Amino acid sequence: MRDALVAAAFQLFLERGYEQTTVDDIVALAGVGRRSFFRYFPSKEDVVFPDHERCLTDMTAFLGAGTDEEEPVRRVCDAARLVLRMYAENPTFSVQRYRLTKKVPGLRAYELSVVWRYERALAEYLRGRFAGRPDGTLQADVIAAAVVAAHNNALRSWLRSDGQSDPDTAVDHALGYVQASFGGSPGDGCAPGEEQEDVVVVISRRGAPMWRVVREIESALGRE
Repeated sequence: MRDALVAAAFQLFLERGYEQTTVDDIVALAGVGRRSFFRYFPSKEDVVFPDHERCLTDMTAFLGAGTDEEEPVRRVCDAARLVLRMYAENPTFSVQRYRLTKKVPGLRAYELSVVWRYERALAEYLRGRFAGRPDGTLQADVIAAAVVAAHNNALRSWLRSDGQSDPDTAVDHALGYVQASFGGSPGDGCAPGEEQEDVVVVISRRGAPMWRVVREIESALGRE
């Protein structure tokens, strides 16, 4: 029923235009009543984005299943890949929706609200992971926004190619930039972008000549 309503809606949107299509038109073509439509979709806008609620639920569950040992920036990047996978499951539908959304200002506004919910889910996860860091909330919000921006850049590039390019390559490149900029070792306590200093311990005999101690340090640092 749900899939039939989506198919009927997009058939009419393509034939008549979004604004010219009513909920009554959609249910008539699908052969169901208005009550059935609103059982699945709160509004006409929701039928354009039928899969985001499921994807948001999957993303939230994925983030919640993470462990403290996992590097948090990598985890949110992997979570963003779930959204790309949702789009790539049905390239034809995704491209049609992209073209439709570009034409209808109300749908663009709706889409922005959906994107904000993804960003908020990522930020909430990162806030929990960065709770002990200085400026942890700031870092979480900035990184979440960067992940969404990188993901959307790759997604739009794929959609503009009519779904013909490789979405995984594009998103891996974009999210790799985020990981390189903000990622770090799990539990290292460093702020994003900061490098952890190495500590070298050298054991030497008491009374050893200084030149020997220096040589041992250089050897430990690999500078021979």
